[in-house]
Amino acid sequence: MTFQKVCALSDIPADGALAVEIGDTPVALARSGDDVYALNDICSHAEVSLSEGEVYDGTIECWLHGSCFDLRSGKPTNPPATQPVAVYKVQVTDGDVYVSLGSDD
Repeated sequence: MTFQKVCALSDIPADGALAVEIGDTPVALARSGDDVYALNDICSHAEVSLSEGEVYDGTIECWLHGSCFDLRSGKPTNPPATQPVAVYKVQVTDGDVYVSLGSDD
């Protein structure tokens, strides 16, 4: 599993999100409290950017229709979305954020 540096921790707003790309994969980096999460940045319901939504209560909300996704699992917590989004492993080292898309990235 390869981790790639994607940004500085300070680039991600507190209790907010930041869009980055790793290769051809759009990724939403979200901060909730002291934790950082990485999810696929495309809503599974409407194919819009999740990173443009609000982060609260351990979820990220799609700005278009209001579906929320659990930051830990990527599972939707309310409709209209019914399918999860992919989540990725995150490491924060010396103020930098690293993400792994999986074993073959």
